[in-house]
Amino acid sequence: MKKQKTNFFTSLTVFSFFVISGCADSALNSKFAILEQPQGEQEIIDTVAITVLTDIKPEKKVKRKYIRGIHLSAMVSGSENRRRIVANLFDNTELNTAVIDIKEYEGKVYIDGIKTVNANNAYEKAIPDIRKYISDLKEKGIYTIARIVVFRDNTISRKKPELAVKNPDGTIWTDRKGVAWLDPYNKDTWDYNLEIAEKAVDIGFDEIQFDYIRFPSDGNTKNCCYSKPHSSAEALKALVGFLREANSRLKTKGAKISIDVFGLTTTATNDMGIGQKIVEMTECVDYVSPMVYPSHYGKGNYGIEEPNKEPYKIVYFALKGALKRIPNKKLRPWLQDFSLLGYKYGEDEVKAQMQACYDNKVGSWLLWNPRCVYTKGALKEEGDDNIQSANIMENAETKH
Repeated sequence: MKKQKTNFFTSLTVFSFFVISGCADSALNSKFAILEQPQGEQEIIDTVAITVLTDIKPEKKVKRKYIRGIHLSAMVSGSENRRRIVANLFDNTELNTAVIDIKEYEGKVYIDGIKTVNANNAYEKAIPDIRKYISDLKEKGIYTIARIVVFRDNTISRKKPELAVKNPDGTIWTDRKGVAWLDPYNKDTWDYNLEIAEKAVDIGFDEIQFDYIRFPSDGNTKNCCYSKPHSSAEALKALVGFLREANSRLKTKGAKISIDVFGLTTTATNDMGIGQKIVEMTECVDYVSPMVYPSHYGKGNYGIEEPNKEPYKIVYFALKGALKRIPNKKLRPWLQDFSLLGYKYGEDEVKAQMQACYDNKVGSWLLWNPRCVYTKGALKEEGDDNIQSANIMENAETKH
């Protein structure tokens, strides 16, 4: 009898959910998962949803064999309507990981209760109930990652100029987009970012992902003045030092640590002028995510004339190079699910990058789209996390 009641209530709940979700059907069933604001009848839907879904615990996913996730901006994560569309992706595809922006390069921080952040008016209430949202995701078996932009910071650099990269005349240096940077040599900048990371772990995030863990790359970088003499060796030492400090402060809390690095770090032998060397940096973290976006490679990289038009080859060669230098278990690349420079990316292009991962026996990946618009057709159904090698590059390797 108890089982019959449970089944009846479950059926009623599922039926009710589909009824109240009608206004979002076009988004949920479209080729792309567009996390946009549903229109009309929203007040009624929200009221019914709260009534129907109160105290219902969603089933947890099976244990993750691989990490397969998407980037979610603070705007998306802070909207109940967009969360529903995200939930549909997690419930019905192989996706099992959410990478949520906690601090972007503008410098605003989306977690409250951090002393230095609040003292400098850097907090922004973009995700008002973030603790509950993280709890809800974890209840569904979703792995949660807090993305923190570290040294590119247009807020605290201006609030506290003593922490900023300077021009020779002592004014704040900015990149070509007018964004100020924190000085990676200054340990007060380390402490500021790690305060944020510690709070993110405290509210429930499983992992901290550090982005812009590097020195400036564009603008008049020759004018950059730091708090100590700058060189490639010292730059790498500073970044590794920051990651070691992160380990000492975050590992005791049980958090994983990951970093985002330029795609070319997988094969470059120098630091490319930004302090990043993938081997040394990877030794300090659990995962490394090279941003192997084909659109970001120059003509002729890996012998390919138009990298943006060869998503499989670019990702394949980038990962093949990485695996000669770092452990497979730490490699989790960012893949491109956006269009740039006149070449449209869709299902085939996204799948090609995934296949390049699998052909290198790399089963984990993350999808990046700055607008959080994802190609549903490229994703397998929920629970299918196997990797299948197609050996597409069997002949191409000899030509490279």
